[in-house]
Amino acid sequence: MLAKRIIPCLDVKDGKVIKGKNFVNLEYAGDPVELARRYNDDNADELVFLDITASYENRKIMIEIVKEVAKQLFIPFTVGGGINSIEDIRELLNAGADKVSINTAAVKNPVLIKEASEKFGSQCIVVAIDVKKENSGWKVYIKGGKETASLDALEWAKKVEKLGAGEILLTSIDRDGTKKGYDLKLTKLISESVSIPVIASGGAGDLTSLSDVFNKGKADAALAASIFHYNKYSVSEVKNYLKTNNVEVRR
Repeated sequence: MLAKRIIPCLDVKDGKVIKGKNFVNLEYAGDPVELARRYNDDNADELVFLDITASYENRKIMIEIVKEVAKQLFIPFTVGGGINSIEDIRELLNAGADKVSINTAAVKNPVLIKEASEKFGSQCIVVAIDVKKENSGWKVYIKGGKETASLDALEWAKKVEKLGAGEILLTSIDRDGTKKGYDLKLTKLISESVSIPVIASGGAGDLTSLSDVFNKGKADAALAASIFHYNKYSVSEVKNYLKTNNVEVRR
């Protein structure tokens, strides 16, 4: 069994790391360069950087900040936000990203997933799927959670895998920032329906929520923000706890 990964996330707006609840009510959480350095030193397995308003504002990602963050890291670095083309992906990889995360552009132009995975390798292409619970299922949202895509989350997850995505970043908008725990039913459904790794996101609150997303949700990795940014836990503390709860983690 592959070791599970712990991944801090930098949600960036106007060059600052912010954190909200259900994708709204955003509050300042720190400087992206300083936080990147901290997580690199604290044994994080990877780091995710999301320019959360780039797609909604119809602009490119802040490439200079990406470059500065990349300089702090000796761990894999995933960047997302406002990516619309092969050229955008190439620019980010050249700026220091190891992977790119695409959401809105993937929904609007699914062939981009296929083209990008063929050109750069599927290991570089993460498809972010932001979802809300609706009736008996989950629906996909784009543009930072502001617009419904009218897609079923499970069907979309299966499709992006077929198109060549190497990984899925699955975020429950309903749980985002609530600290009430990940949506285990959603995470388990997607994780058991695809063969590519699934990163669970949205709801990390205590140590139990992190062990649950692996043991019950069957996730391959757990993404978290608030618990790390505001020093509730360190990455090392999380890993030590997981080791005692039958979760194999790296280092």
